[in-house]
Amino acid sequence: MEPTPDFVLPIPAADSPLSEEEFLQQVRQAWQVCERFDLQTEIWRGQILRTVRDRYRHQGDERGIGFQQWLQEQEISKRRAYDLIQLADRADELLRECPLPPAAISRFSKRAFLETAAADPQVQALITQAAAAGDRITHRQVRQLQEEWTALHADFLPPVVRQKASDRTLAPRYVAPLVKELEKLPPQQQQELCQELASDPSVETVKEITATARQLRRYLEAAPQIQALNAHPVDLKQALMEAQRLEQLQTVVDLLQQAAQLESTIARLYTTWQRLSQLSDRLYQEAGASTPQLQALLEALDVLFGDIVQIDLAGQTIKLHIFSESQSAVPPSP
Repeated sequence: MEPTPDFVLPIPAADSPLSEEEFLQQVRQAWQVCERFDLQTEIWRGQILRTVRDRYRHQGDERGIGFQQWLQEQEISKRRAYDLIQLADRADELLRECPLPPAAISRFSKRAFLETAAADPQVQALITQAAAAGDRITHRQVRQLQEEWTALHADFLPPVVRQKASDRTLAPRYVAPLVKELEKLPPQQQQELCQELASDPSVETVKEITATARQLRRYLEAAPQIQALNAHPVDLKQALMEAQRLEQLQTVVDLLQQAAQLESTIARLYTTWQRLSQLSDRLYQEAGASTPQLQALLEALDVLFGDIVQIDLAGQTIKLHIFSESQSAVPPSP
């Protein structure tokens, strides 16, 4: 089935005398045509956008200003543009590793193609072989095959878990997220969780350990980012064990993430405060008796210029004590 030269897609009429099976078959074919054209067009657009971006880069526009202006003229958002470029990159990588004829590419839905491009090489080979053999490829098939591959080829999983995943007494869709989280943990935590899993390889245990592994990963990622911990002798491993014993690991993770976010906010605040002070000093030097309103503006913002910044928010007055690196004084307690 192909569109006619005037872009009319042959779709059966709603009141067609076709049987239900024949009607749905023709509709399904028409839908597949749309998916094929949509996928190929998206890849082409990504290739075009990548070429335009690289053209400006070759001309020395490393900041991408020229490319952004071109996107504005084409009424394409930056996010949309880079999504399409990523699709083109994935298509190039997939077709370089697993060459496919155009007829085989047309058997992928757009989501299935993206899932295949992001899958493991062994899964990509299986999927592309099926497409070349004439099979229709959906994203559910790709995801299921990837989950099965992940569950069966994770060497650190207990043998009993891999066996259960193989005979499907333990669904791969539960094991795959567990493997992805365990892969991000140090060997010690990984081994401890796998021992617990081996003692009770049930679906409930898999879900619980997946959640615990996710919390551990977030803990290990957040703790090193907090500068305040560098000035205090905190045993992070012992703190982790204590949090687990109290079943408060998620609370500690949230605490650390909020602390890291607060430090980042303070850093941005300090940079903004420095810029504000520089601008106010410049304007104060230029303003004189002939500019009473500029002086009034500076006076109104004076609470933001000094070492003690005072801000009124929601009926509450917040005072921030800001000390530059050259100041040796210790900030007072809030």
